[in-house]
Amino acid sequence: MRKKRLIAAALAGTVALSMLTGCGVKQGETVKLDPNNPVSLTIWHYYNGGQQAAFDQLVEEFNATEGKEKGIFVEGYSQGSVADLEQAISDSVEEKVGAQPLPDLFSTYADTAYAVQQQEKLSDLTQYFTEDELSEYVDAYIQEGYFYDDDALYLFPVAKSTEVLMLNATDWKPFADATGTSTDELKTVEGVTAVAERYYEWTDSKTPNVADDGKAFYGRDSMSNYFIIGMKQMGIDLFDVNNGEVTLRTEKDKIRRLWDNYYVPFVKGYFASLGKFRSDDVKTGDILAYTGSTSSAMYFPDEVVRDVDSEAIDYEVLPAPIMKDGEAYNVQQGAGMAVTKSDAEHEYAACEFMKWFTAKDNNLRFVCESAYMPVRKDANSVDVLEEVVKSQELNVNSKTYDCLTSVLNQSDSIQFYTTKCFSNGYNTRKVLDYNLSDKAAADKAAIEKAVAGGKSRADAVKPYVTEEAFEKWYEDFCNALEEAAHS
Repeated sequence: MRKKRLIAAALAGTVALSMLTGCGVKQGETVKLDPNNPVSLTIWHYYNGGQQAAFDQLVEEFNATEGKEKGIFVEGYSQGSVADLEQAISDSVEEKVGAQPLPDLFSTYADTAYAVQQQEKLSDLTQYFTEDELSEYVDAYIQEGYFYDDDALYLFPVAKSTEVLMLNATDWKPFADATGTSTDELKTVEGVTAVAERYYEWTDSKTPNVADDGKAFYGRDSMSNYFIIGMKQMGIDLFDVNNGEVTLRTEKDKIRRLWDNYYVPFVKGYFASLGKFRSDDVKTGDILAYTGSTSSAMYFPDEVVRDVDSEAIDYEVLPAPIMKDGEAYNVQQGAGMAVTKSDAEHEYAACEFMKWFTAKDNNLRFVCESAYMPVRKDANSVDVLEEVVKSQELNVNSKTYDCLTSVLNQSDSIQFYTTKCFSNGYNTRKVLDYNLSDKAAADKAAIEKAVAGGKSRADAVKPYVTEEAFEKWYEDFCNALEEAAHS
């Protein structure tokens, strides 16, 4: 790869190669565009609903102002869901029949961008940003876009997210009052497990004539985040990546702690996962709390809908729990934007749009509609957020606002973390997402069947939470990870 880049750089003086690669542009150099003959840019993204409306409004404003002045016209197209977008990108890269060519820019997560770059189809963005400009962005967000040790930047942050704990504060209150439970106990993963057991026992006690009918308290959306961030909080990079090569670090004692604080409470009935997202489970009253993305905050329900009635509920935004005695790491997630390798004019124009879109006021306007996090250092404070909300007269969803302020108020005490890219990173993450959660769901269903057949819940659960059960799963889990990472 590096040899190819050196050869391309050596030939950059030729017009043909310059048009193909955008080479020959010095870092931060201005490329002259013609406002009377604007460069047209196509962007693919996955925004929908309010997020898409906010994005489209900003694109329209750019076209009418800075874009018009500089000679840049942008058109954005939603590809549907994140999965739909990833499939469209993959089809374009593979030049499948009927696939459209890659757009000039596209929203993408790092694993997908890495796969596209391995086909040498992405532009090195350092040609169009000065070091001073890049220094204005949150360091961890920028670092995610460096895939190799060659100082080339392939993914640019436009909006980020992390995780929080969302709580049904209305149904929490009677439980907390009756048991003396505090939300402070929800600061650790182990604390959540203990509270969930207490909640199960409390709800079970409300029907003394019916045995073992306690209710689940908690769920979580992303299991890959649970594994990756949980391990990092315990001092381990689960995916230890060096210049694209991965070593899996599955230390058994650390993985056991994750098993004990997800699988065990799940099969015992303290945790649940029923709907597509855990916010769905809050809405049906099946859980009270979940860990999920900040961008999901706006979907937290306003009421619990049961079979015979519904009840309006309030909410509370709490920090994402960390492993007991662990370091304060939060997940760093959210798609960035990549620029397709083409010619200097289109690549430069794409970067000019990204600079404008991520300017402080513009970026905060977008995040206020989307519950994403701003990407510039000068935008990451509650004071700046409130200033922009007031000056722009923005009508911000209360959950979105509370989510943003909750995370921004923690910004000095937490570190954001995301894994580095490697081949098969996407498939390996899927093992984390589904391996343990699918087993937990299947085993819980078997336990419920046994209880319905007359077994006590304690007897039905017992064979699933033994040392032998963990050892068997752990071996299968490690094998599945190795196969996904190195196939």
